[in-house]
Amino acid sequence: MLFAIYALDKEDSIQLRMDTREAHLAYLANSPLVFAGPLLDDEGIMCGSLIVLEMENITQVKNFADNDPYAIAGLFKNVEVRHFVKAFPLDGTSKS
Repeated sequence: MLFAIYALDKEDSIQLRMDTREAHLAYLANSPLVFAGPLLDDEGIMCGSLIVLEMENITQVKNFADNDPYAIAGLFKNVEVRHFVKAFPLDGTSKS
């Protein structure tokens, strides 16, 4: 199943994000990652993360999110985990 992690950074935490970024990227490299990237504010500054994973259940995803180096460092003010369904682009197996 696909799951999305939507995490917003605490205010004025760009330095904490940068200090922890290498550990975060290494953590993602060893995961069932589908895609990921930073969320940007109106000025183009990183202010959160969007991560899509393929895992068995939401408990695994929440455990993954809790053990992310960003989360351990206290970067996030809010984290949401939701089931995710890839609708587009069509992969050729869908009937139209």
